[in-house]
Amino acid sequence: MTIDAPHPLPPEMAAERVGVPIGALPKSVAIIMDGNGRWATERGLDRSEGHHEGAKRVRAIVTEAALLGLEALTLYSFSIENWKRPKAEVDVLMELYAAYLQTEKPTLVENNVRMRHLGRRRDLPDTVLERLDDCKDATRECTGMYLCLALNYGSRAEIVDAVQSIASRVADGDLAVDAIDEDLVSNSLYTAGVTDPDMVIRTSGEMRLSNYLLWQLSYAELCVIDTHWPDFTTEEFHRSLRTFGQRGRRFGDVTNQLPTP
Repeated sequence: MTIDAPHPLPPEMAAERVGVPIGALPKSVAIIMDGNGRWATERGLDRSEGHHEGAKRVRAIVTEAALLGLEALTLYSFSIENWKRPKAEVDVLMELYAAYLQTEKPTLVENNVRMRHLGRRRDLPDTVLERLDDCKDATRECTGMYLCLALNYGSRAEIVDAVQSIASRVADGDLAVDAIDEDLVSNSLYTAGVTDPDMVIRTSGEMRLSNYLLWQLSYAELCVIDTHWPDFTTEEFHRSLRTFGQRGRRFGDVTNQLPTP
């Protein structure tokens, strides 16, 4: 049974809300939520306070993305490399993830949002895994936007896992080598079935992808802003979306593909 939940805005209303021509909004957005620690340090606070403030921003951005009718929103929450951080900071982050997943589950259902986890399950605490599974089960019948949480995620690890899966099928005789193409690789990644991002937003000014969705971001538009994630408001989100609406996308061609007003 399909969940009866609020529908997103009609395309013309979504475009007007952001301030772009109809058809100029991306279908899928990825965000690198950077700057929690710097936000706290600049205020003389412990880094954990920055993570708490950053967690508060997620609900507003997820709700707004669903309202605008995005097909997918992918949030870089915790990379495989982040395990190198001090244990006390990692413990705070894991507690925040578990708490977020528990408290936001009703909001996700209310907004018809489907939860996906991108990343390796191993090494994640049992509490986080249980809450992830609860959210995925609760939103299984939702039909709206995908919310993909990249948690214990690394793009190189994702590609390695996909290659191992494909190689296993070849070794078992279920797949011919010449049947391996881009579609097969895409469908072997954690993001199988989710629209590749049209744009990636990185907060806090760092000019790198940090091992994030390297396959999926092949033709994504990049938007780097200086605002730290705890200060990333809905208005900042709209401003970033407007930069996408002003870009010409060529996909290797010589002709700009600008939105039709």
